Amino acid sequence: MPIGPAKMPLMKHIGELRRRMTIVFAVVSAATVVAYFFTDPVYRFLLAPVWPILKGAKPIAIGVLDPMTVRFGLAFWTAIVASSPVLIWQIGAFFLPALRPRERKWLAPTFAVALALFVAGAVFCYEIILAASFSWLAGQSGDIMRFTPQAGDMLTVVEFFLLGFGIAFQTPIVVFYLVFFGVVPYATLRKNWRIVYVSTFIIAAGITPDWSPVSMLSLAAAMIVLYEISLALVRVVLSKRIKARERAAAAEEA
Repeated sequence: MPIGPAKMPLMKHIGELRRRMTIVFAVVSAATVVAYFFTDPVYRFLLAPVWPILKGAKPIAIGVLDPMTVRFGLAFWTAIVASSPVLIWQIGAFFLPALRPRERKWLAPTFAVALALFVAGAVFCYEIILAASFSWLAGQSGDIMRFTPQAGDMLTVVEFFLLGFGIAFQTPIVVFYLVFFGVVPYATLRKNWRIVYVSTFIIAAGITPDWSPVSMLSLAAAMIVLYEISLALVRVVLSKRIKARERAAAAEEA
């Protein structure tokens, strides 16, 4: 799909936006229909880490429409994931003409790194966090409740976990561009590490849907490690920019 020129009348910009939104809608709709017929294996795959916690029992569907609703919702999110290359391209193709040449060269690497970090966060959550967190949640029933989760609720919690960890793993990109654009100086991020650590725990508590110590502490620890690695890489990659800004700040104070 061709990329339009940067300068065009307002109505043409609106027409371009409408055209790309139509493409996105058509692709996602078609992918949702196809994914609907593969919801069984996708559902089993997403819940594989927590099946042992159910001890052979299947999640239940209470309402008459629940089975269809769960399948449709899963098919839609599967379609979003499967169609993400097309969605990213359409978004990028719409905004790319407005960027300067120096800004454009960062777009593709940023998308690639963001995708890799999101996948890393989702895999970390899938392999390490889900089983431990669901075990903790199931244990809260104690002897006074029977743990019989609904299918839709279980799927929603798993999706939020994967999405939350994928977003949280974008920490290196946030740190890089904060320093790159001079929003927050490197020295400030390095000096105020205590504030960053406390903020990280608060963010982890907000991202994790269960508020269990297992998921919150694991996510906070992962974000802190990523933060420290990001600062080390930024110090190397942007060393000239950091030193120039430090000299300018020192000159202003003098």
